[in-house]
Amino acid sequence: MSDDTQIDENSDWTDADFVRAKGPESLSNTELAAFPRTRVRGLQRAPTKRPISLRVDADVLERYRATGPGWQGRMNDALRKAMPGG
Repeated sequence: MSDDTQIDENSDWTDADFVRAKGPESLSNTELAAFPRTRVRGLQRAPTKRPISLRVDADVLERYRATGPGWQGRMNDALRKAMPGG
């Protein structure tokens, strides 16, 4: 690479970048071993969750995130308990 070439290492991804992107399932076992916290996750057998956009107060979000991994599930449980008939 020549010295006059600049690379923006934090540039936004383009649609073409997303098309070229590959998940951890495309890595060899040797490559996966270099990243021990990488999980390869399959498709849900029967999708039961739906992605949404939800606005919550910052302190509520911070408190749930502070509980660690699985905070989204705990938030879902709390919403279910607060639901009429839940």
